[in-house]
Amino acid sequence: MTTLLPATGRASGPANAGPAEAGPASLDPTVPVGPLDLSAFGFEGRLADLTAKARFFEYTAAADPIGAGLTPAVPVVRFSRSLYFEGPTRVVPLDLAEHLGTPWPATSPGLLASFVRVEAGDELALHAEATSQLVYVLEGRGLAVTGGRMVALEKGDFLTLPAGWQLVHYAEEPTSFYWVHDAPLLRYLGATPTVARFEPTHYRRAEAVAALAAAAADPAAATRNRLSVLLANATMEQTRTITHVLWAMFGLLPPGAVQPPHRHQSVALDLILDCQPGCATLLGDELDEQGRIVDPIRVEWEPGCAFVTPPGRWHAHVNESGAPAHLIPVQDAGLQTYLRSLDIRFAPGSAA
Repeated sequence: MTTLLPATGRASGPANAGPAEAGPASLDPTVPVGPLDLSAFGFEGRLADLTAKARFFEYTAAADPIGAGLTPAVPVVRFSRSLYFEGPTRVVPLDLAEHLGTPWPATSPGLLASFVRVEAGDELALHAEATSQLVYVLEGRGLAVTGGRMVALEKGDFLTLPAGWQLVHYAEEPTSFYWVHDAPLLRYLGATPTVARFEPTHYRRAEAVAALAAAAADPAAATRNRLSVLLANATMEQTRTITHVLWAMFGLLPPGAVQPPHRHQSVALDLILDCQPGCATLLGDELDEQGRIVDPIRVEWEPGCAFVTPPGRWHAHVNESGAPAHLIPVQDAGLQTYLRSLDIRFAPGSAA
């Protein structure tokens, strides 16, 4: 393999490499070649014509399909707690397929989020043809059975499941979940998940709360863009994410906080756990000279709601109330980080 050394720009290769062999007289694709002689290969019959779906576009006619309206942009949409608060056992997909132009349920191009309600004494099976599933317990408690293993789940716990695993929850009391998986990505790829890339993993509430408290108490916390902890799996050493596809953060927004803007190329599915009136997310396409979002859209928070933050848009969380607020954004940033395409950026003068 030949590589270019960044320091010198010189090509490196085998030390004993000799002069290059003579190549074809021309690689000019506009120069035609003669017809193929099938008999030379021992074949008989006619060549198949596979050109019916082939298309050619001048570069500017296809380079920006989102700007041209061919690929729908990801919308800013909020989903209320009323979708799952009280009532019968059910799964409520946060489906934006009509907005995204997908023939399958999706909340973002690669992920589907759902609210799940399980009444006391009921059981409910959750399964998706996905490589990664994340469950966060919004309220209640019960027994989860997955792969023949029993796990006690309660409010504030996280559980992740790999390909091929399902969860059956037996509710001791009314229980609500936030459930996110990457089935839309698999549907788009036309792929079937067959390999478990990580072990089922339980993140207990007490440990998550303790880790967040430690991050908030750090003397350097005041200089950071966010007060939060990232949930990770030991298997994901390169990306430090909760699965190889999913990224999840447990965050605190203190009273009076005005978070410096940041942006990234993954869609964020933001879940608001608790807040008082006056908490919101500001979104926009540009920053002014002071690093503030120009003409922002304001998405008001409410306890237990979820909303979509599109990729590439500057956004900042603000807390104009007198009480702390907590949130959990979930993204496909594990995949984006591995692809080196996350491109997370912070407003000038703000720290990560």
